[in-house]
Amino acid sequence: MPFPHYRARRLRESTALRGLVQETRLAPSQFILPLFVVPGHGVRQEIASMPGQYHLSVDQTVEEARSVVDLGIPAVLLFGLPEVKDAMGQEAYSPTGAVQQAIRALKQALPTLVVITDVCLCEYTDHGHCGVVDGQHIVNDLTLELLQRTALSHVEAGVDMVAPSDMMDGRVGAIRGFLDDKGYHNIPIMAYASKYASSFYGPFREAVQSTPQFGDRRSYQMDPANVREALREVQMDIDEGADIVMVKPALPYLDVIARVRAMTDLPLAAYNVSGEYAMIKAAARLGWLDEERAMMEVLTSIKRAGADIIITYFAKDAVRVLAGGGM
Repeated sequence: MPFPHYRARRLRESTALRGLVQETRLAPSQFILPLFVVPGHGVRQEIASMPGQYHLSVDQTVEEARSVVDLGIPAVLLFGLPEVKDAMGQEAYSPTGAVQQAIRALKQALPTLVVITDVCLCEYTDHGHCGVVDGQHIVNDLTLELLQRTALSHVEAGVDMVAPSDMMDGRVGAIRGFLDDKGYHNIPIMAYASKYASSFYGPFREAVQSTPQFGDRRSYQMDPANVREALREVQMDIDEGADIVMVKPALPYLDVIARVRAMTDLPLAAYNVSGEYAMIKAAARLGWLDEERAMMEVLTSIKRAGADIIITYFAKDAVRVLAGGGM
């Protein structure tokens, strides 16, 4: 319709009008909050590179999760740090590991909370890689056996969902088959289906002390230049039994989120990773941008691109803004 018969600003004149025609909406039910579980008791130590995020002992993880439930956020994603790291990441699949203890405590204290666990070895290995190493090579198939054991240890502790993030070939099928053989047919898998070798993981690697001690992760994580490959990775994980697929990181890969959304009707998650969080926090502290508005704009863009679920360190702050209370 030619001007002046159509004037776009007519529906922008007030907050109420803008709300009526808003196309993309965020809600607390769409968020998952990551948490970092550490050994000990009474530990609540802020992570320097991720202001507002903490290393939490099991008791403090439960207290943090209470606030999550109170805000209407349905789920948490647990990452763990071990007492001791070793070449095989043995504490990843120990029944007495921090994550396994946290699962049991959370399900007892907060039975309605959805507890999801990261299934990977990088937090637990002394070399910082996501799999077993042989010299400078990451051994794919032997790693699958350890990932199976890790997933089973989480399920036996009572977890609601497992999320393998290692990017080894065949890991979704290996975990699905292994859990099914053990009788755990109803445990869903959220696959880190297209996980890129990104520079935006830096603060996370500091948080879990998982920076590789040699080389990098480009032999198993994806090339940031590739999108067709991402679609192949997603399809492989779907074929292997993934219940939810994920794109990670989110903000530099909105096009990938949109492409994945177009190819599958499965629930789609996107991980608003540590570097995306930290850069907004840092810029806001310097007064270079409005933290609240930048946060909501980023999260809205992820949702607009096609994500059903957003894993984000901003989850609690975003819910407060949505409720009208501000940060």
